[in-house]
Amino acid sequence: MAQDKAKEIAFFDGHAAADDYNVFTEASNALLIDSFARLTGLAPGARVADLGCGSGLFTDLLRQRGYRAAGIDISPKLLEVGRRKYPGLELIEGDIEHLPFKDGELDGVLLSGVIHHFPDPRRCIAEVQRVLRPGGRFMAFDPNRRNPFMYLYRDRSSPFYSPVGVTENERPIVAGEVAALFSAAGFKVETDYLSGLSYRYVASSRARLFLPVYNWLDSMIFNLPPLAPMRAFVLTSGEKL
Repeated sequence: MAQDKAKEIAFFDGHAAADDYNVFTEASNALLIDSFARLTGLAPGARVADLGCGSGLFTDLLRQRGYRAAGIDISPKLLEVGRRKYPGLELIEGDIEHLPFKDGELDGVLLSGVIHHFPDPRRCIAEVQRVLRPGGRFMAFDPNRRNPFMYLYRDRSSPFYSPVGVTENERPIVAGEVAALFSAAGFKVETDYLSGLSYRYVASSRARLFLPVYNWLDSMIFNLPPLAPMRAFVLTSGEKL
């Protein structure tokens, strides 16, 4: 099943006017960039791409860490927001399944919550493999289907599923399935899990009432080591062989 790109563009363009799609707190954003630096081991100066960059928040944080960062997104209106907010930041309108980079051009890739937007992410993964140099590294973060909140609220098989604030393409991922796809594409793959990503915004006004409770449970309960596979986000990382 292919991704419906028109619906992706319409959804994210719709967030540009309010500039409200930076959903995490500043501390959570920094935690994700810390995770990228730790899991990839890439030093400042590395050439990296932020796939699904939106208005460029993570791309700019990567630039602040000393990476030579470029952001790629399918939404022209969000990119316009990013160019106003982050002057001089390299932001490119493009399709992740057809990346505008040469073979082996990049040292690293951050997939900013994009794998779960592809019903079949194999073409996206093949493009990551193509544009990375041998030994190049990647990290992807995506909602975890094994997390009870992500399953109940965002999985279509749940009786409590809500379509508010997501595209029709989205679904939480199964960590092992995604790792297997990267492995089959020629990567040495690792899986980690992350809690403590506190939300500052969700689209549903009703769900926003419960954000303080969710943020507390996520940071306190699921941070316990035995519950690691049930944390809200999966971090898939690896090296191109």
